Amino acid sequence: MSADPHCIFCKIVEGKIPSRKVYEDDEILAFHDINPWAPVHFLMVPKEHLPSLAQVEPRHAGLLGRMLALAPKLALQEGCRPYPEGGHRVVINTGAEGGQEVHHLHVHVMGGPRPWLKG
Repeated sequence: MSADPHCIFCKIVEGKIPSRKVYEDDEILAFHDINPWAPVHFLMVPKEHLPSLAQVEPRHAGLLGRMLALAPKLALQEGCRPYPEGGHRVVINTGAEGGQEVHHLHVHVMGGPRPWLKG
């Protein structure tokens, strides 16, 4: 699995920077956002360094599918109310114009009572 020694999310995956973990398996780490926009706000990252959604290849399809399938389960676990009255938002920012600040693919999962800080 590749890692970027300068990437903050790679350092979190490696345990060099602490995080409040939500979930972890061999390929995925989920942890609370340090600047939450919503009452529930966590990030899901692949453990492999992948700069953005723009670099995704067919070999990543299974990983991305697992991440999206896991998001609703983790959202409920972290306090989001169930669909349809409750729910959550899943966002992947890609590139500078897409609002991406950390260049390691990450999925924002946000939910909880509105209004939220942003979005």
